[in-house]
Amino acid sequence: MSPKKKRVEFKKNRGSKDRPRFDSKLTQDDDSALDQLTSSERMSGKGDKTRYRTIIEDSADESTLLSGRVIRAIGANSCTVRTDDGHDFTCTVRKVLRAIAQSTRSAVVAGDLVQLKQTAPNEGVIHSVRERKGILSRAAKDRQHIIAANVDQMVIVASARNPNLKPNLIDRFLVVAEKHEINPIICINKMDLADVTKIESIANVYRNIGYDVLLTSIQTGQGIAELRSRMENKITVFTGQSGVGKSSLLNSLLPELALRTHKVSTDTGKGQHTTTTAQLIPFANNSWLVDTPGIRQMELWDTIPEEVEAYFREFLPFVPNCKFPDCSHTHEANCAVKAAVDSGHITPNRYQSYTRLYHGDPPTKEDEEDDLDF
Repeated sequence: MSPKKKRVEFKKNRGSKDRPRFDSKLTQDDDSALDQLTSSERMSGKGDKTRYRTIIEDSADESTLLSGRVIRAIGANSCTVRTDDGHDFTCTVRKVLRAIAQSTRSAVVAGDLVQLKQTAPNEGVIHSVRERKGILSRAAKDRQHIIAANVDQMVIVASARNPNLKPNLIDRFLVVAEKHEINPIICINKMDLADVTKIESIANVYRNIGYDVLLTSIQTGQGIAELRSRMENKITVFTGQSGVGKSSLLNSLLPELALRTHKVSTDTGKGQHTTTTAQLIPFANNSWLVDTPGIRQMELWDTIPEEVEAYFREFLPFVPNCKFPDCSHTHEANCAVKAAVDSGHITPNRYQSYTRLYHGDPPTKEDEEDDLDF
């Protein structure tokens, strides 16, 4: 069988002038060659920050490889993989895979479906990563930070109090879910601390749009059974800002986990990180729960302004009625979306979330205050 060839992009450490083109090939079997490439390689002449190479993919007999899922990724070069037969392997990642994935923070992430070569009884090397779907990611220092992959649904955990509810942050998570076709569930936790009437009015805004909203409390048990019922036969990622009670919710679903929990800081009013890396946790009936580190800011990755409207469900009936086909819904006359805000069909807070995402504004302290206009 002829070896497969692939054109891949590598980021250079620094810019330089275009150089003459020479042919060079690199095999994945020779990882060390990545460190020995010289100026005589085939270079792209279209820019001074990128280079392309032809890789001859490893033609190893796939019958010798093991298939599994990454249940925990630690740094850029270490992860735990659970194979299809239930064994756990501590794995490193091939250098060539790390080089190809330089536009992201890690070559493998929790939830990745991979193939590995076994090198010792409980050790291996990641050979390949299958195409991802259901990605939870954000922008971090001009790179894509993929938090988890191949998930079916996302539980967006917010807290009614301590820290205060932040709908603008919920909206950012909803955009990520819509973009990557992940079913979102909004979970407003710590209802034992809440002004129930106020929280119900906010929850109804999202319910009227078509989102599933659960109100929960670890202290009273409210909503825990309903939350557990949503988990069956799914891979569910739990995410949200620090301190909202994700780890406590997971402990209530699986008491044997005994995940560490911290109280919200009394000095800053902000949550403290208890989970430092995403990890998959096996659940009943062929299900997985994914615990993720708390996030204080959710900056969108690879989302252009013109597509943001598509991720706000309540905008879609009104967009075709705008006077201008390229209406941004921010300043144009005869905008049906702005008219819907004025008439009460779209809430001011959701519209404010849209305009800030459209303009690429990062979350601000004002965004996070509990001063809502629904």
